[in-house]
Amino acid sequence: MNEQHPLYQEDLARVLSIDGMESLSGKTFLITGATGMVGTMLIDVLMAKGDVNVIAVGRSREKASARLGMHFDNKHFSFLEQDVCQPFPNDITPDYIIPMASNTHPLAYSQYPIETMMINLKGAEHALNLAEKTGATVIYTSTNEVYGNAVDDQSFVEDSNGSLNLSNARACYNESKRSSEALCQSYAAEKGVKVKIARLCRIFGPTMLMDDSKASSQFIRKAIDGEDIVLKSEGNQFFSYTYVADAVMGLLTVLLKGENAVAYNVSSEKTNIRLKDFAQTCAACCGKKVVFDLPSETESRGYSVATRSILANERIKGIGFMPYYDIQDAISRTITILKS
Repeated sequence: MNEQHPLYQEDLARVLSIDGMESLSGKTFLITGATGMVGTMLIDVLMAKGDVNVIAVGRSREKASARLGMHFDNKHFSFLEQDVCQPFPNDITPDYIIPMASNTHPLAYSQYPIETMMINLKGAEHALNLAEKTGATVIYTSTNEVYGNAVDDQSFVEDSNGSLNLSNARACYNESKRSSEALCQSYAAEKGVKVKIARLCRIFGPTMLMDDSKASSQFIRKAIDGEDIVLKSEGNQFFSYTYVADAVMGLLTVLLKGENAVAYNVSSEKTNIRLKDFAQTCAACCGKKVVFDLPSETESRGYSVATRSILANERIKGIGFMPYYDIQDAISRTITILKS
């Protein structure tokens, strides 16, 4: 990705303009999953601020260098090569801990279900233990997947309970995220750890990884390559999507203004869309068409069984979050930045 692209720089500036960012000056962030879609943009935002310290955590320095190499010479940035399933070193004293390390795409769920669960569970545990020791605040990045499938046409508010199937291969992700949220609440209640929960929904944007097997990422990659887009279903699934810049704005809004031990949906009504319409919007950006095809058995094992998952966002709007990007603009920006 071209980090200097004017549209991406515009996105960074928009995130930095949210109310309260000045209070982060001089603070230190520990961010796991640093090379993921959200982690990469969050770190780019914090580095662009200029007076924030970031400890980025990942399993591969080589991958981190490819994704975040422009920050390696910055005195405010350091990289810690570590598996989040291991405890953090004792000499780290962050103000904020944001555990985002996780497998987040269907092929990983079907091929590495044990790893997926343990990264989520142990990653949350070690983040919370470090927060107890240092007095840091944990911003736990959860997911719309904790709700499962909707009943009828309801939208999920933060106290909703959906329907989950434990025999589905995807349960390794859903259930470990639910358990990690419960662990966060337990540490808050029993040990007084400061923790806030941001439930992110299906995120897309120019910081996506090219090997991401999520449907939205595949659509975008096909559009960039100038190919027809293959849809592995009829495409009637109706989901909340979020452009990555809106997701980072929401995450930081929870950090700055969210209440302790409270969960917030990070979503935008401007980017709720059916899967086939997402595909069609990507195709239209490049003058291509949508082709329908059935998934392989390996692919389908990791796919979501949800047909509707719309996240209500009244709670996060109540603390000042205002999503900015509509779906057409967000998809167009993504493709334009990545094609450059």
